[in-house]
Amino acid sequence: MPHTPQVQDYRRSLERSRQSLGRADRPAVFSLAGRQWDLLDEVFAPVYSPSTGVALDFLGLTEPVGGDRSHRGSFLEIGCGTGVIAVTAALAGHGPVVASDINPRAVRNAAGNARRHGMTDRVRTVHGDLFSGLGDDERFDTVFWSSNYVLGPDHYEYRSVHERAYVDAGYRSHRRYLEQAPHRTTPGGRALLHFSSRGDRRLLAGIAEQTGRELRVLSSCQVREGEYGNDVVEHQLLQIVPTT
Repeated sequence: MPHTPQVQDYRRSLERSRQSLGRADRPAVFSLAGRQWDLLDEVFAPVYSPSTGVALDFLGLTEPVGGDRSHRGSFLEIGCGTGVIAVTAALAGHGPVVASDINPRAVRNAAGNARRHGMTDRVRTVHGDLFSGLGDDERFDTVFWSSNYVLGPDHYEYRSVHERAYVDAGYRSHRRYLEQAPHRTTPGGRALLHFSSRGDRRLLAGIAEQTGRELRVLSSCQVREGEYGNDVVEHQLLQIVPTT
């Protein structure tokens, strides 16, 4: 991935977090992937970032689904935000689906969007930091996190839970996810991470090696993010595979 210091600057991402909360055009309802979604205050807004749409494409959730909703396996989304990905996964035939977030308002938002789309029988929402809201024995065919891939200083203290959707201080959450996600998959299941060149891929690779993990690139795409002028951001879908 190309190193672009401007897009990797955590201070810029924190400013994006602040602006997102107070924008005059912040909607209560937004459109994505051909559907309408509720957006609560203090929840990450997909309308100001391409990452949610990219993740849907990576996961094959924008493809047409047959009327029988063929079973595509259980699905866990970490950092669910509004619940767009989790609910769309359920609509596409995944089930059961669990949507987890450290932000309690995001958990409420995701539950509301599951109701909006008639998926309360397939989608369960939980409040927790990564896997802390799950039962010890819960395993999934797909474990997915579209991460807060911008690296923040190890000493950074979050001013709000909303900032956690934008920046990971010291990559502490990424380290725990690389360590724990493979243990949350069923036999033959996949632990996936959506990352981008706004993060530090070299550091992530080092953490993977330290934790006995290999990162395999399953998909990638480049997106021009207008707020950064002419910078092109590369997004990647990574599979986390134990090496030990």
